[in-house]
Amino acid sequence: MSLESLTEQVKGQAPQLATLGYKVKFDIEEEGAILIDGTVNPVTVDNVDADADCTISLNADRLEQLMDGSLSPTLAYTLGQIKVDGSLGVAMKLVSLLES
Repeated sequence: MSLESLTEQVKGQAPQLATLGYKVKFDIEEEGAILIDGTVNPVTVDNVDADADCTISLNADRLEQLMDGSLSPTLAYTLGQIKVDGSLGVAMKLVSLLES
């Protein structure tokens, strides 16, 4: 899946992230970045590679699996399929909002 398609998929989840309160960046191997800015209302999602409270590094396939629910974020983290830099608590809050 392309960066543009993944970005659109994340944008579709933006209304669920209204209470996130942090900036989270998906650093996608060989594709680019998707930045979720949950500090503004409405939440913005774009491809800016800027500083974030939490950066989740993974490949495009893993992000697609996380977004469609076929991959458990906890399992992916435990198995080293995704890496989290910054606040793990923010990553966990993101997961709980996406699952609700």
